[in-house]
Amino acid sequence: MTGLGGLYREVLLFAAIGIAIGGIDDLLVDILFVCRRAWRDLTVYARHPRMTTASLPRSATPGRIAIFIPAWQEADVIGPMLRTALRRWREDDYRIFVGAYPNDPQTIAAITPIAEGDRRVVLGVNPRPGPTTKADCLNLLWQAMQASEIRDGVPFKAVVLHDAEDVVHADEIRLFDFMIDRFDLVQLPVLPLPGKGRWLTRAIADHYCDEFAESHGKSLTVRESLGASIPSAGVACAFDRRMLGRLTDPAHGGPFDPTSLTEDYEAGLRIANLGGRGVFVRMRDRQGGLVATREYFPDTIESAVRQKARWMVGISLAGWDRMGWHGGPAEWWMRVRDRRATLAALVLFAAYLALILWALLAVLRWIVPVPPLPPAPLLDLLLWLNLWLMAWRTAVRALFVRRTYGWRQGLGSVPRTIIANYIAILAARRAVFLYAKSLWGVPLRWDKTQHRFPELHADT
Repeated sequence: MTGLGGLYREVLLFAAIGIAIGGIDDLLVDILFVCRRAWRDLTVYARHPRMTTASLPRSATPGRIAIFIPAWQEADVIGPMLRTALRRWREDDYRIFVGAYPNDPQTIAAITPIAEGDRRVVLGVNPRPGPTTKADCLNLLWQAMQASEIRDGVPFKAVVLHDAEDVVHADEIRLFDFMIDRFDLVQLPVLPLPGKGRWLTRAIADHYCDEFAESHGKSLTVRESLGASIPSAGVACAFDRRMLGRLTDPAHGGPFDPTSLTEDYEAGLRIANLGGRGVFVRMRDRQGGLVATREYFPDTIESAVRQKARWMVGISLAGWDRMGWHGGPAEWWMRVRDRRATLAALVLFAAYLALILWALLAVLRWIVPVPPLPPAPLLDLLLWLNLWLMAWRTAVRALFVRRTYGWRQGLGSVPRTIIANYIAILAARRAVFLYAKSLWGVPLRWDKTQHRFPELHADT
């Protein structure tokens, strides 16, 4: 009994210290966001109206935009996605390059009639059977884009990344064309679509809504204001074509590292290392909606764990040795925040373990009379601090979710925290095993999930 009490105290202390550090870190970001917003409201928006795509001027140097869409086993979604993009981007100057694999005939069959009927869609088939990695497929599209430049004699101004399940916005090409005049990387918000079906399925999908509403509503804004690098989210992002060319490695056949599972994230950091500027843009259209990419995210535990484990391997684990530490204090801080996911999952596991041990000790005290544990003033202080920080964190997330999805989803984000924590713990466990295997020489593969595309009206 004494040993169990000692174990409980040690686990609780570890969890309390970890949660306090993470909570204070998040609180600092919240304070910076509030200060930045208040300052801009007083100095900018008090004198000038917020720009929308309705008042957005045309680029002074308009150019052709290349859209890269890697596709492995995407027969169910790639057709509707391409038709929606072509319908919404009627007047823009662009080419869509779609990468497929020779051992995925269903996806090729879904793309081929669209490419044959519209010269703005170019199908590229990887000579290697899939799945390789997403970066390898993107490099194939880079080569197809270069061939198009030689064939047509028209250079591309920017490269935009999208996934096969993305619901694109009608104004994004024009917005990218304007912003690339001043920046080397432009990231737009990503808004997960709320889940459908049973409550658990909805909750798993909706926890992505919670995370992206806060990340793309606050964290990236603070990151930009500090002058730190803007990581690409892999969708709804544009790269200056010349800057992306500077990242090209002849051994890879393009600017993306095929040994990476988070090639998009790394590209954003590598651009910053070269002195490039990134920007996160939250702009509304003439109807008041955000210019953003919308898509369904995984709605099962298994698929969510696979996806988040891939992110953790590429950013939290491999990121330490692949990307290193560059820039100044603000950049170091943001990279620590990027890479804390696996450790944060361990802290969460310790917190839940401490809760189980506390309940077990409470039951045992009914059976075996034992003296209570000696008081620990420092631990008690930490627990009260964590209680306040958790209440603050829960309220802030609910407010950002409400801002994007309404009050009902905002309130729902509170109980969904438990599901998010459970997925994070399982994903961290899987990520550690995948990373350990990679260190032993097992190549990393495209561990993708199945996607869905929403039903849209023909005029939207």
